[in-house]
Amino acid sequence: MSRARPALLAVGLAALAAQAGAWPAETMTALTRDARRLLPRSLSQLLGVREAQVQQEMARLPPSVSQGIARDLRGGRLTAETIAAVDAEVASAVQLLRQRRVSEGLVRLGGLARVTADLSDPVLAVGPEGWPRGLPREYYALFAANVGKMPVVLDYSLLCPTGAAAAPPAPGCSASVPPGLEAFELKRAGLPLIWQSLVERSREQVPTIREELVREGRVVSHDQLDFRSPAWAAASVAYSRAVTATAVTWLAAWREAHGDVTRMAPPRVVAPADAPAPAAAPDRRPSPPETP
Repeated sequence: MSRARPALLAVGLAALAAQAGAWPAETMTALTRDARRLLPRSLSQLLGVREAQVQQEMARLPPSVSQGIARDLRGGRLTAETIAAVDAEVASAVQLLRQRRVSEGLVRLGGLARVTADLSDPVLAVGPEGWPRGLPREYYALFAANVGKMPVVLDYSLLCPTGAAAAPPAPGCSASVPPGLEAFELKRAGLPLIWQSLVERSREQVPTIREELVREGRVVSHDQLDFRSPAWAAASVAYSRAVTATAVTWLAAWREAHGDVTRMAPPRVVAPADAPAPAAAPDRRPSPPETP
């Protein structure tokens, strides 16, 4: 009986993940293509020609990874066991690359996009209360219909988290490093902090998804939501989060395998700016009559 319980738990977690859903294949293709734009040209091209194999690899994650992520997302924190399982996949990709089994290593590396995508998905991060029936379907339909319109925005605070959750700071992060190319120089040892940050931010979006997609006790059709909806904004932010974390994870492993990191275009930095002061309106009051 004691042996049967872990098996039943594994089956239950897998069924839970299947019921919750995940980003559709079209979205995952867009995600990996956007993430490749942030990579050195050599790595981007090598992954690009293996796009079909990478898509298949994402569906073959070990149960220790897929089930661990499904469980920990609902709990709100990655366990040491799950982190070790994901890191083992990174280490395997690095080892294959170092052994000059380049194609195998690249495919294994590309498959890690499934990890960062799931960790970035607020639908999978819901707690034990779960979702109303049909809500994940409508959220993913909203996502799939609009992903091509969602801009990718790199969040430097995700790459180098600050605060209590980030102590000690991630290796490679520095308060003096501005947003830009340097932010992608994280080492593999800093990746668990990035992955945990994804979990926390996904959990923060759960109330927004629930409030926007449930009205008067009924799930709202995705056809009724557009770019003005907070649910649309949450999906866009989650997508950017996944693209950023995917590129950072790939780069950390590629750098550890001594891959070529030259010809990497720096991202364009966009900073908030105060709106210009409005121009003074012309005085349209009638002029006083002239005195004769």
